[in-house]
Amino acid sequence: MNFLGHIYFSNNDPQLMYANLHGDFVRGKDLSYLPKKLQQGILLHRMIDSYIDHHPKVLELMRKLYEPLPKVAGIAVDLFFDHVLAREWNNFHEVPLDEFVESFYQTPLENEASYSPDFKYMIAKMKEKNWLYQYQFSYGLMKACNGVSSRISFPNVLHTGHKVFKIYEKEVVQTFYDFMEDAIPHHQAFLKTL
Repeated sequence: MNFLGHIYFSNNDPQLMYANLHGDFVRGKDLSYLPKKLQQGILLHRMIDSYIDHHPKVLELMRKLYEPLPKVAGIAVDLFFDHVLAREWNNFHEVPLDEFVESFYQTPLENEASYSPDFKYMIAKMKEKNWLYQYQFSYGLMKACNGVSSRISFPNVLHTGHKVFKIYEKEVVQTFYDFMEDAIPHHQAFLKTL
C-alpha cells in the first residue's frame, strides 16, 4: 500500500501516521537512536510492506499485472490499492475521507528534528497537492502513477498504470477486499505488540 494505506493502518494516531510514512526514509535495523514513536512507525511500515508483498492474493494479482507493467507491478498494486481504499473509504472508516485527511494535515509534526529533510519536503508537497484526498479520483491515480514513475531509477511504464487499472479494475477491487479482510485483523494484532 502507498501513503493512504500506511496512514489507514496507523491506529488513528497522527504521530504514528507520520512515523509510519517515514519508514521509506530510514535504512538499517538499529532504530535505537530514534524516539519511541518513530521506531514504532518504522516497524509498522516495514510490517505493512512485508505483509502485502507476501499475501497470496496480491502475489496472484501482481503476476497478472506483470505483462502490462513489467518490473513495476508491485508498485502499481500499492498505488491501485490506495486508489480503491480512497474510493471505498466509507466501507473501512467511520470518519469521512475529507475530514480524516484534513485532521492529519492539520496535526503538527512532533520530534521534527528526528525526521529527514526529504521526508518533510514530501509531507509539505502531500499537503499542498492534497494527494491523500485526490487518490479517489482517476486523475489522482494518474498523477500518482506519473509521479512515482518519474522517480524510479530505471526505464518503466508505470505512467500507463491508470489505464492498466481500468482494464483490470474488477480483479484489483476484488483482490483489495480479499486483502483487507486478512490485513485488518493482522495489523490490529501487530499494533498491540508495539
